Amino acid sequence: MNVVFLVLVLAAFLTAGWQQLTTSAADVTPMDALSKAMIDSAGGAVELAIGLVGVMALFLGLMKIAEEGGLLTILARLIRPLMVRLFPDVPAEHPAMGAMILNMSANVLGLGNAATPFGIRAMQELDKLNPHKGVATDSMVLFLAINTSSITLLPTGVIALRAAAGSADPAGILPTTLFATACSTLVAIIAALGYRRFFPVKPDLAQAADSEEAISEPATELPADGGSYPLWVSYLVLIGFLGLIPLTVIYGQLISPWILPGLMLAFLLFGLSRKVRIYECFVEGAKDGFQVALKIIPYLVAILVAVGMFRASGALDWLVGLLGSFTTLIGLPAEALPMALLRPLSGSGAYGVMASIINDPAVGPDSYTGYLVSTLQGSTETTFYVLAVYFGAVQIRRIRHALAAGLTADLVGVIAAIVAVSFLYGHL
Repeated sequence: MNVVFLVLVLAAFLTAGWQQLTTSAADVTPMDALSKAMIDSAGGAVELAIGLVGVMALFLGLMKIAEEGGLLTILARLIRPLMVRLFPDVPAEHPAMGAMILNMSANVLGLGNAATPFGIRAMQELDKLNPHKGVATDSMVLFLAINTSSITLLPTGVIALRAAAGSADPAGILPTTLFATACSTLVAIIAALGYRRFFPVKPDLAQAADSEEAISEPATELPADGGSYPLWVSYLVLIGFLGLIPLTVIYGQLISPWILPGLMLAFLLFGLSRKVRIYECFVEGAKDGFQVALKIIPYLVAILVAVGMFRASGALDWLVGLLGSFTTLIGLPAEALPMALLRPLSGSGAYGVMASIINDPAVGPDSYTGYLVSTLQGSTETTFYVLAVYFGAVQIRRIRHALAAGLTADLVGVIAAIVAVSFLYGHL
């Protein structure tokens, strides 16, 4: 992240500086725009973090109920055969397993607001197993690689925006999104496992990180290994999950409004059935959510200021102009290229690009470009934001191969989206 942070800021400064020296006077000079972007982005980062406080408190409160009632252990046992192979360094009954499963499940359903608190809780649990505080473990990197590319069955936000833009088939991106995220998730796992040999946990780095102040929670005693459910139960759950795919394609718009309220009620009823004092437990978990949201502010400020400068300087526009003629030949039109480039950097920026494209009467939501940008929004993740938030929550400074794995998955996700949309809705 040190190199990425410097490259974004340096590229922005050089681009704005060159424009300042070579262009005629204007009402707002390039360097003035760059300065304004720095201040606005810093303020926006704090506003974003403050906005996360309520969401974090809500879902970490529900997560605490799930944890106290034993739901995380139940989930971990259900898909233990897969998880123990993906995460051999994490004990099968550790709370991190259940938290990771909840995070992945929320991503599958397109519940970004719920996925982030669950993911942060998973990172906190994984950090309790980390022998080198401040250095990302292999399990952390793999988890974030999967998180940034998670298979999505129901991209609810994108479907709603397409419907508002007048799409005749707002849920038409469900099959293309599923294909793109399935491909990117598979590649994310392969990349995380393959790249780690090039990014070992060097003793000198680990010792340096250990000597720094650590804010992570202390290690806790692991629960007793109660074993997993019979293998046929795990297969039955997997078949049931796969059975959701056609249901989401057919009934996606009908199901999506029920998910969040139903999720909250399900957690509360589960806790009640397990004799958990749900109110007191919820409040205790919500306190943790408040503290975590405040911890990530410095990390958000750093990455969002760098991205804001990169956009305001014109460096992104220059990059689009340089690559646009080539990408058009492979099915990625120049209008959609800013979306592909911006998505790993800025979720709000990419969302704005998508909204402007599908609301443009000359393009529309049901054109090839409209389907493509909608699929890109629903099937790719804001990789830099995810790394900043998740690693920032547990004070990880050495991210090792997490960024490389995430960007590899992003690239494959874009390629897979082009292939899926071209096959279903024609080429340019």
